[in-house]
Amino acid sequence: MKARDRIPGLAARELASLVGAVSPGEPYPDERSAIAAVARVALSAASEPGDTDAVSLVAALGAPSVLNAVTGEATPERVLSALEASEAPTIPTVGRLRDALARWRGRLPRGPVWAPLERAAHVGARLVTPEHSLWPETVDDLDHGAPLALWIRGDPRRLPLLSRSVALVGARAASGYGEHVALESAAGLSDRGFAIVSGGAYGVDAAAHRAALSSDQVTAAFLAGGVDRLYPAGNDLLLKRVARDGLLLAELPPGSTPTRWRFLMRNRLIAAASSATIVVEAGARSGSLNTAGHAAQLGRPLGAVPGPITSKASEGCHRLIREYAATCVTTPDEMAELADPFGAMRDPRLLGSSANSRLSDDSRARAPEGAPDERVRAELSASRGRRVPDLAERTSLGADAVIAALGRLSALSAVEEAHDGWRRA
Repeated sequence: MKARDRIPGLAARELASLVGAVSPGEPYPDERSAIAAVARVALSAASEPGDTDAVSLVAALGAPSVLNAVTGEATPERVLSALEASEAPTIPTVGRLRDALARWRGRLPRGPVWAPLERAAHVGARLVTPEHSLWPETVDDLDHGAPLALWIRGDPRRLPLLSRSVALVGARAASGYGEHVALESAAGLSDRGFAIVSGGAYGVDAAAHRAALSSDQVTAAFLAGGVDRLYPAGNDLLLKRVARDGLLLAELPPGSTPTRWRFLMRNRLIAAASSATIVVEAGARSGSLNTAGHAAQLGRPLGAVPGPITSKASEGCHRLIREYAATCVTTPDEMAELADPFGAMRDPRLLGSSANSRLSDDSRARAPEGAPDERVRAELSASRGRRVPDLAERTSLGADAVIAALGRLSALSAVEEAHDGWRRA
């Protein structure tokens, strides 16, 4: 193994063992992947969410090399030379590299760089990074804004269910109307086989999570701090239920405190992880409009529920419909069609009443079974191509069936062929 793939102070096998203690049932494929995961852990503790400098350097040089530069005596000029040698698509200035290195060095966790793994093991949290097979590739559509790692409470084998999910977001101080719509929408979408994604806050978020849990469907809550910091405190019991029966996710290591900036950056993960985002109720200054903005930037389907024209609590939804081309949705059927226009209206009885029933002790959850076109499209990402043999293995379809499905989806401009394989258009 090359020196740049090592982390000083600990042998590769010991690092792999540490990662294995908090990784899902499927282990990391090899020691190099485990070491990269540990490096991402340290860098995620040293950088704030959405730090594009950190993600772009990791993409160009690899996480261990970047961590070695941060923990060692590497100068900005040396990092710049490494970037030029790697033919990185974007080369920052020396001044920007100097500021980034100083920023990360000042935030490195005290003690060993792998300390967050030990805290995670203490609270029962799991680690997933891009090196792991369960990594939700939809978040890679954020490009250099993607998270370095994700910490999870709940069964990580539920992560593939996010490939068919809807984010329901809205006001924390929701009206009775807003909470009612959130409950009905989450229940209806759950019955149609969609996982429900939100942010664990009061109001619309909490109503959506409760309805999904009552419908025995997987729900995922993205937190602004660590997965051990259940915030807000008033939703403590609800979030513990989500951790038990669904997924609690965060990009910051356990122990991290939620802040206003981290809430805003958390919203991009809600939008990226979901097939579509629906704003149920939002005032003119609601934070859920930030989530809607991320969904629009990613090209994800965006919907908004109209409210009474006299209600200030719905001013944000009306503005999204009027000025930002959000689709007006009023029923779970319309929301399902927005999220999955290629055959969303499948008989939910064919899917089983519970997403959790698709979990077993010796196999990870897969996206719901359905028509070949849907199964192929669910395995595609807008940022990373997949070739026909890979798609055939992931969908359990024959190569001929995959090729036929790609042809139909291509005719609908839903997918496109790139240099590295097929991608979502």
